[in-house]
Amino acid sequence: MKSSKRRLQALSEGSDGFSNYFKMEDSETSIPPVFKSRLHELFSQIEKEFDLLYTENLNLQEKIDILSEKLERESYVGDKQNPDFIEFESAGKSSKVKLSQSNSQKVKTSHKLRVQTSKIVSSFKAPTFNCQLVREFTGHKDGIWDVSTARPGQALVGTASADHTASVWSTEWGKSLLQYTGHSGSVNSIRFHPCRDIALTSSGDTTAHVWQAAVNWDLPRGQSSEEELEGGGEESLGEGGDRPEVLRTPLKVLTGHSGVVVAADWLTGGDHVITASWDRTASLYDVETGDCLQVLTGHDHELTHASAHHSSRLVVTASRDTTFRLWDFREPIHSVSVFQGHTESVTSAVFTREDKVVSGSDDRSVKVWDVRNMRSALATIRSDSSVNRLDVSGGGLIAIPHDNRQVRLFDLQGQRLARLPRSSRQGHRRMVTSVVWADDMSANINFYSCGFDRRILGWSIQPSKEN
Repeated sequence: MKSSKRRLQALSEGSDGFSNYFKMEDSETSIPPVFKSRLHELFSQIEKEFDLLYTENLNLQEKIDILSEKLERESYVGDKQNPDFIEFESAGKSSKVKLSQSNSQKVKTSHKLRVQTSKIVSSFKAPTFNCQLVREFTGHKDGIWDVSTARPGQALVGTASADHTASVWSTEWGKSLLQYTGHSGSVNSIRFHPCRDIALTSSGDTTAHVWQAAVNWDLPRGQSSEEELEGGGEESLGEGGDRPEVLRTPLKVLTGHSGVVVAADWLTGGDHVITASWDRTASLYDVETGDCLQVLTGHDHELTHASAHHSSRLVVTASRDTTFRLWDFREPIHSVSVFQGHTESVTSAVFTREDKVVSGSDDRSVKVWDVRNMRSALATIRSDSSVNRLDVSGGGLIAIPHDNRQVRLFDLQGQRLARLPRSSRQGHRRMVTSVVWADDMSANINFYSCGFDRRILGWSIQPSKEN
């Protein structure tokens, strides 16, 4: 799956499916037209068959999810309704025994049976958070690689897409207010400046751009979120009076990489930027001048992610070499620490508010690390699918997006808390590429997810009343 994601990203830099493969100039291929036409026809048939199989697989998976959730509810409710009794069969007769201190010695067999039953039921504990879909944002014409929220007080969310655009959306209206079209390749990441109305994007065109992200709040609001959810179909970013403003010219173009720039982030204060590239390097830039201050080398394979600390001049870079590195720029001469523990490509690594680092990998695991101890992880979370760009809330909730369309929530100790709905009406239809927590609740939304189904979903995630 990790190789397929990379092929998708490379493909999205200049095409949108099998058919575009054959739109090359004649000078670039020696295939005779008759064979090219036949290949085109065969690939189209393969694509149609794959779509049918994919749809059938989604339907089967949805049925499995419904059965699993039903089993979880029944197991939990059954245990909660009868906490002091256990039924068991003895000599063909059914008996009910009350467990209490006074007769605990007389019913050892029954007690052992209840202990075993409790172990089984404990694996089906009810989620401790309620996850409700609030709003759906549609309009991108290709898969979405990244989602990010603006600084507190601004009801905005940004997206980066393989359709070569980035968009800034109103969380209240569910509409795109600004579309940035300055890149010539897939837009792979987006980050808002911590205190100014500018944004940072990275792209398959080997550059990162800084651009003006001030939006026009006077644009028509268009449909409400309820109408969008009921309508179901995909829309453009706006039609007629609802079209967003289009921005084509950046404030700064950050150059120097020789490969795809897969991620970029602001260092604390917003005066410097870190970028990560498939050329196996990361670079530190001065935003005002656009100059590259340092090139960070050491990774053995392509970089997959870069993230900066919220208040210190610390950066983590992740790579396909199965490691992530912690770069410390607090001193004039930077230092670096290498964290090893994953067995496949590290897809993302982010800081927590508690000065820990959480890393996700194609090896289907997520690990929590102390920045002062790179020898072993504090906690390891195992899953059944590759992990994409995760995020950690200010309260220490880890949100993990997967290739199999799942989004799961854990705490920093590795305890599972909840799973977002994954039905055809509420969840994503393709792999979930990125998630982000909002620092403040806006339009009853505090969490966003995006995926290759071209959709951004806004969620309300709140503690259960039973907690």
